[in-house]
Amino acid sequence: MTDQRDEQDGVGDPDAFERLWTPHRIAYIKGENKPASSEAADCPFCRIPSLDDAEGLIVHRGESAYAVLNLYPYNAGHLLVCPYRHVADYTELTDQETAEVAALTKQAMRVMRTVTSPQGFNLGLNQGQAAGAGIAAHLHQHIVPRWGGDANFMPVIGHTKTMPQLLGDTREMLAAAWAKE
Repeated sequence: MTDQRDEQDGVGDPDAFERLWTPHRIAYIKGENKPASSEAADCPFCRIPSLDDAEGLIVHRGESAYAVLNLYPYNAGHLLVCPYRHVADYTELTDQETAEVAALTKQAMRVMRTVTSPQGFNLGLNQGQAAGAGIAAHLHQHIVPRWGGDANFMPVIGHTKTMPQLLGDTREMLAAAWAKE
């Protein structure tokens, strides 16, 4: 008697693993949104401010820096604070840029506490490619809200993050709260 299981030719015997298909991540894996060069003309952080807020996922615009949702977030609400100026090294920021990046980081934390009640934050600058900067040519501060248990079995065992809300909905929620801050 033949096995009547649904199998795709050439795949082999089914195993005990469930599959969570995330085809939207293939663009990140292939580097499709990576800048072609380190020049400002190829930089997404230089291009984003020219978009409208919803399209660019911008939560807040300041004078010398802006807050934007990370297109490939580690956690729901993962924000980036970026200077408008194309600068790669923290020591190259002007005093005004440094002050505004710090102020927007503090404001982002307050807004997230109001809206999503995180129990902690990871804050950081990945300075250079060797330090993990995905886009090393344009400095950006990460603000990652954290909750107890957010590193459950999915990312630990399955190397998969589940996101409870669409980026556009998260942006709307944070931008509305930011305006009230």
